[in-house]
Amino acid sequence: MLRRAAVVLLLGCLLCAPPASSVVEVPASTPLAGRVVVIDPGHQLGNHNFPRRIRRPVPAGGFTKPCNTTGTATDGGYPEATFAWQVSRLVAARLRELGATVRLTRQSNRQDRWGPCVDERGRAGNATSSRPAADLKLSVHADGSYAAGARGFHVIAPPDRAPWTADIHRPSMRLATSVKAGLLSQRFGVATYTAGGDGIDVRSDLGTLNLSDVPTVMVELGNMRSASEARVMTSPSGRARYARGLVSGVRRFLD
Repeated sequence: MLRRAAVVLLLGCLLCAPPASSVVEVPASTPLAGRVVVIDPGHQLGNHNFPRRIRRPVPAGGFTKPCNTTGTATDGGYPEATFAWQVSRLVAARLRELGATVRLTRQSNRQDRWGPCVDERGRAGNATSSRPAADLKLSVHADGSYAAGARGFHVIAPPDRAPWTADIHRPSMRLATSVKAGLLSQRFGVATYTAGGDGIDVRSDLGTLNLSDVPTVMVELGNMRSASEARVMTSPSGRARYARGLVSGVRRFLD
């Protein structure tokens, strides 16, 4: 009798337990597994070699803008396109280590390449017939202000503007706050030359933001015309700090 009761109890426990296939565990080393992040390295190194192509007007969210621009550079000639590319690749590599799927809007940094245009960049994270929407899009840039003493980063988010960005405004603002916190954690200061002075700006004139259906921000990581910031941007250790700040911001938002 005792043996029969034990068998019944054992069978009951097996029937109550969930099948092993229904238990999903995310390894501690891959906390971003299943997440999709689009990284948009600003400009392209060869844009200046294709003036007619980058001046071509494209949709930008209720108006048109030039396809792209050449970007800025340090006084020593280090291009924004190269800086954005190098930092973006560091960010992408780390996010992939953490388990995320990362897509870049351009795959090279070359003098014989141009674009892609801002409308293509703007739609880069959107859902298509072949793949779902990304969790977020991060557009990486640097500024070129000649204002006296201009330095520091600022994060640009889309406004609450129907029918273009009203649906992504609030999560994009949360993403902007997270990216700001990530950069502050790496001891970068907010911009001294933008309106508000809090490191977050809202703009309605950027196709990269206006055409997005997913939370998105553009970050100007610093002023390339500032001698002190140029030294950081042109050093591998400085670019690694920027990348760590951006990864931290992405993780804060996704967590």
